[in-house]
Amino acid sequence: MLNRLNSRICVECGLPYGHTDFAYHAGKIENGPSYWSDRGLLCSVTCSTAHHEKREKEGDPMKEPAPNPLERGFR
Repeated sequence: MLNRLNSRICVECGLPYGHTDFAYHAGKIENGPSYWSDRGLLCSVTCSTAHHEKREKEGDPMKEPAPNPLERGFR
């Protein structure tokens, strides 16, 4: 499960899941988010890149892929 109380917002910018600017797999909300980490959802490639760079600077990089939130009861 995602490690954030509100797992339905972008952990970088706070954009809510469901917003038209959120990136969805194959462009469809029913397919789920395109980006996520073990800390939560990411709304875009821009936020995904910023999240990765911030974690590298903090000394806490992801060591393995985060579980797919759709396989963990996201909806």
